[in-house]
Amino acid sequence: MKIVLLDGYELNKDLNWHLLQDLGECTFYDRTPVNDQNEIIKRISDAEIVITHKTPLDDDVISKAPKLNYIGIMGTGYDVVDIKSAHKNKVVVTNIPTYASDAVAQFTFSLLLEATSQVGLHNRLVHENKWSQVPDFTFWDKPLLELKDKTLGLIGYGHIAQKVAKIGHAFSMKVIFYNHRPKKIADTLAQQVSLDELLKKSDVISLHVIQTPETMHLINNDTIAKMKNGVILLNTARGKLVNEDDIKKALNEDKVYAYATDVVQKEPIDSDSPLLKAKNCYITPHIAWAPYETRERLLNITIANVRAYLSGNPQNVIN
Repeated sequence: MKIVLLDGYELNKDLNWHLLQDLGECTFYDRTPVNDQNEIIKRISDAEIVITHKTPLDDDVISKAPKLNYIGIMGTGYDVVDIKSAHKNKVVVTNIPTYASDAVAQFTFSLLLEATSQVGLHNRLVHENKWSQVPDFTFWDKPLLELKDKTLGLIGYGHIAQKVAKIGHAFSMKVIFYNHRPKKIADTLAQQVSLDELLKKSDVISLHVIQTPETMHLINNDTIAKMKNGVILLNTARGKLVNEDDIKKALNEDKVYAYATDVVQKEPIDSDSPLLKAKNCYITPHIAWAPYETRERLLNITIANVRAYLSGNPQNVIN
C-alpha cells in the first residue's frame, strides 16, 4: 500500500506521522508546487492513497493516477479536489468536517475583538511611548466599540457558526443566521432569517459557508449596498467569498467600518492585493485552524479516516 502526503509542512514541522507509516509505505512531501501539474502527477502516479491539504487534484491529475483509490483531504473544505472526477474514477474522498470548529470560532471573535477593542494598535502605541507622553491616565487612538446589544449575523449555520452563536450570546449580542438550506429545527441561540434580512439588520456579519460556484463573491457591491452603514464583516471561511475590490471600495468610502479576515482570494497574499490598500482591514495569514491542539486533532482524524477506509468502513466520505 503506497501512501503519498503531498503537502504536510504545517504538520510535519512539529507533529509525527508514525501512525500513518504503520498503514503502508509512506512518502512525505513538505510542499508540492500547486501550479506544476506534471509534478503532482509524477508524485502520485503509483500511489493508492493520496493525502492533500491545499495541493489541487483536478480531473487531469486524478485520471492519470491509475492506482489511486482514496484521497484524504486534510481539512473541511473540499474545493481542492474535483469531486465529480473522483466519483467517475471510483476514488473515495474524505474530509475532516469538525476538527477546527472550536479554534475557528475562537479566532472569529479574536478578529472581531481586534476590530472593536483595538488591542494590537494600543499595545503598539504604548510600546512606542505614546502613553508616557500624554497628561492623562488614559488615551485611545481609534474608536472603541461595545458588542452588547449588537446584532451578529451568521451566513451559514454549521458547526463553527453554531459555536460562534454561543460566544455571541456570552457578549450579550443578538444572533441571527441565514442558511442556504433552511434549518428545520428550532434553535434557541439564533433566529433564522432570509439573506436580505440578515444583511439589513446585522451590525456584524460573519461568513461560515464553503466555497462553491454559488458562494463565490457572495459579498459584492450589491450585497454590501444592502448592509447597514458601519457594518463589520468577518471572514474565517474562504477568501473567494468576498470580492476584494468591492470590499476595498466599501471600506475606503466608510460604508463598511471594518473587514477582518483570516483568508484572502490568493494565498499567500499578493503584494498588490486591494486589501492592503483598504482602510480598517485586518488580515491574518490563514491561521484560525493552526493551534497545536487543533492540528494534532487534524492529524489524528486524517489517520483515522485512512484506517477506516482500509477496514472497509470509510468515514467522512464526501462523494
